[in-house]
Amino acid sequence: MKKFRPQPGFVVRAFRFALDPNAAQEAALRSHCGAARAAYNWAVAWVEASWWQRRAEESYGVSEAGLTQWRPWSLPSLRKAFNAAKHTDPRFAAWWEENSKEAYSTGLANAAAAFDNYAKSKRGQRKGKRVGMPRFKSKRKARLSCRFTTGVMRVDTDGRHVTLPRLGAIRTHEPTAGLLGRVEAGTARILSATVRHERGRWFVSFQTEVKCGLERVARPDTAAGIDLGVKTLAVMADSTGEIRTVPNPGHYDRARKQLRRASRIVSRRQGPDRRTGQKPSKRWEKANTARNKVHHRVANLREDSLHKLTTAVAAEYSTIVVEDLNVAGMLRNRRLARRIADAGFGEIRRQLDYKTRQRHATRLVVADRWYPSSKICSRCGAVKAKLPLHIRIYECDACHLVIDRDDNAALNLAALAAVVVTGTGVAGDQDTAPAVSKPRGADQKTRATRPRRKASAGRAGGAILPHQRQTETRDRTQAEPLTLW
Repeated sequence: MKKFRPQPGFVVRAFRFALDPNAAQEAALRSHCGAARAAYNWAVAWVEASWWQRRAEESYGVSEAGLTQWRPWSLPSLRKAFNAAKHTDPRFAAWWEENSKEAYSTGLANAAAAFDNYAKSKRGQRKGKRVGMPRFKSKRKARLSCRFTTGVMRVDTDGRHVTLPRLGAIRTHEPTAGLLGRVEAGTARILSATVRHERGRWFVSFQTEVKCGLERVARPDTAAGIDLGVKTLAVMADSTGEIRTVPNPGHYDRARKQLRRASRIVSRRQGPDRRTGQKPSKRWEKANTARNKVHHRVANLREDSLHKLTTAVAAEYSTIVVEDLNVAGMLRNRRLARRIADAGFGEIRRQLDYKTRQRHATRLVVADRWYPSSKICSRCGAVKAKLPLHIRIYECDACHLVIDRDDNAALNLAALAAVVVTGTGVAGDQDTAPAVSKPRGADQKTRATRPRRKASAGRAGGAILPHQRQTETRDRTQAEPLTLW
């Protein structure tokens, strides 16, 4: 499925609303999402059947010309094959007419995208981890989701209902005035609608083409640096020297007592057992639903607080500097993993990214991962050799500055905005870089080359392999290049 490109002056924006369907509508929603899952599994089985057939024929010595032809996995090909099979396939013949065609198109589009990702990953054309062959979606674990791209998709004029193909009008849990006003004014056009079940309730997300209207920030001439932490969620320092602290709400920690009690009740009920085929009891399902409500409430509170924080920051400063944190690596610390996950470092950066670009047209500067923001003195620029995590007060050996560790890091990040704007150093000197001292142990560099392996038989002696080429040395005490988003 091709990515939609908005017209000049418009941006693609999503509006999500919680739904309050009745029993019949919820059954229809689950039926549509189940149809999407069934179509996805059918497409995966249909394409991979030719793969396994060719592998079996090759084991019997069949020549390349006599092998079974590859089955294509493009969306038009899958739609054509599915439309031909749905009338006779016993898995669909009895009930496929009960749902909208968009439900089956959703599953086929997801299957086509999965095969494309697998092929690109195998050829080395896709970034990130290697993607394996598409697998079947379990009825018990698959997320309920369905996307509508054609048909009647609208927000009703009463502001409390939405209309979807084959599902009709469904009441919303919250008013839809934000999208309804834009549609009636002609500044928004609905492109698609996606229904999804998550956190115990149904949601509908409208993908719209909205006329771009940028909002002016409150302090257009001020830059801010944000240092994220666990005990204190964020320390913000602006270019004027003002420092503000945002405490960590700790939603999960506050709900742990309630979660322990709910989990203890669940463990004392008769739960499901896949090994013996044991079904869960009604009391277990009721207790498990009560426990899930606690988890859903924590997730909702965390999402709400992060959105309020990032919206306020993006609407105030013209330039925001954050760190490039290795959150996945930080989560390997078993002592801090729970608190780091509850803080949501990666979500803060993701929200600041799109809010600065789309809403205010401001800049988000990402400092290099190796930039020593905590070790640099915010007054004179001296760099400490070592600064363990348990030391929370920064004491400069050169100018004898005594300051909180997080406040010092936030001031250094705010000063980096001057490097991007004017090309100057941290201290703001013209045509000069900041003076950085190198005490003992602070000027360590990465190894220039890897150890050269011995040449094996059949390889030219002394030949340098691609992974043995020299790499540029990097001094981690100096300010690293920045990434401008």
